[in-house]
Amino acid sequence: MNFSKLVPSVFYVVISEGIKLFVDCLQFKIEHADLKISQPYCVLGKDGIRLMVFQDEQLAKEHYPELRIETDNIEEVYARISASHPDLFHPNLNKVTHRPWGAKEFAITDKQVSIRFQEW
Repeated sequence: MNFSKLVPSVFYVVISEGIKLFVDCLQFKIEHADLKISQPYCVLGKDGIRLMVFQDEQLAKEHYPELRIETDNIEEVYARISASHPDLFHPNLNKVTHRPWGAKEFAITDKQVSIRFQEW
């Protein structure tokens, strides 16, 4: 058995909040979107990472995922987010921090999802 990617699904009460986080802040591209249907969704991609963002109020209230994204240049990622969306920094990990397990990390969050960035 062979796997090549993991594609998470993230649910929002209002899909525009997910688009703000992933497209506006993190510069993902919308690869496909059905935004004018009863349960809007879109497929987002960047640098070989893909995820699905859905508008579904019931599932959004049940699921609060934390995603981890590895990078080779955490300082650059931190600087870009600091310049464009500093309001998204997680209050408990709002600076690049060297963690006991060897990774450098910081995190962002919105109403629905937390994203921890790591550099090993």
